[in-house]
Amino acid sequence: MIYLLVLTILIIILAPSIWVKFTIKKYSKPQTNIPGTGGEFARHLVKQFNLTGIEVEKGEPNQDHYSPLEKCIRLSPEIYDGKSISAVAIAAHEVGHAIQYQLDEPIVKLREKYTPIAYIVEKIAIGLVSICPLLVIIFKLPQLVVLSIIAGIMAMLISVLLQLIILPMEWDASFNKALPIIEHGQYLQEDQVPAARKILRAAAMTYVAATLSSLLNFWRWLAILKK
Repeated sequence: MIYLLVLTILIIILAPSIWVKFTIKKYSKPQTNIPGTGGEFARHLVKQFNLTGIEVEKGEPNQDHYSPLEKCIRLSPEIYDGKSISAVAIAAHEVGHAIQYQLDEPIVKLREKYTPIAYIVEKIAIGLVSICPLLVIIFKLPQLVVLSIIAGIMAMLISVLLQLIILPMEWDASFNKALPIIEHGQYLQEDQVPAARKILRAAAMTYVAATLSSLLNFWRWLAILKK
């Protein structure tokens, strides 16, 4: 039963991340009917929507994002240089975020408010678990281990919930911004749009998938404490 429980937890934590990567990779094959790269497409959209002061750069692998502080859209090499359905969809998704910030939409304020809290809560959770042995040594109360682990679990769960709160922003970037851009602009052929929709769904879940994957850090600390 213990092994089954651990396996179930691992599946819940890792499945979204695996699904996101698989979906984006599946549609990353070059398409001859796509005239430009993801980077060129992003620059085209930045110009089309008059997103002043926003740059498009090639970033690190698997690190597609929009930085509101630097006003920069960074696309991974595969997306930046790619002429694929994934390149078009991911580029449009990140431009969607830039549009959200340019318009100063209410959904942006939600993310700005809760993302820092989520990071702090996650750090607190890992910190609580990591200092368990020290607390036991200092206070000579084994019960503190249990209390610290429970507190760590609660903090981690709160972190995940906070990320779920900002999921609507990712969904908006995909389906209220990127998908209409792709469909109305006819940047893809009609038979390619369903694939783009799948990629945009995966892009919207990237943040949550990454947060769930970070929970593995917590379980690693638990394994260390058991030794």
